[in-house]
Amino acid sequence: MSLDLVKTATFAALHFSVGFGVTYALTGSIAISTGVALIEPSVNTVVFFFHEKAWQRWGAFKFQRVPARPLLAGAEPV
Repeated sequence: MSLDLVKTATFAALHFSVGFGVTYALTGSIAISTGVALIEPSVNTVVFFFHEKAWQRWGAFKFQRVPARPLLAGAEPV
């Protein structure tokens, strides 16, 4: 099993646990907590997919390297 797969599995377990714990602390309901712990990561995964697609399409334009400008008027660039 690759390290990336192990890290993904442990992160998923952590994510489910936090979702369950927070929801249980707020509601006191095991059923609601289980539902939230299962649904929220699923929805988050779909949203993340589209987030990545948007970054591939538009994100590179905003974060291209630009030449450094002097911070003070008349200062020489480094």
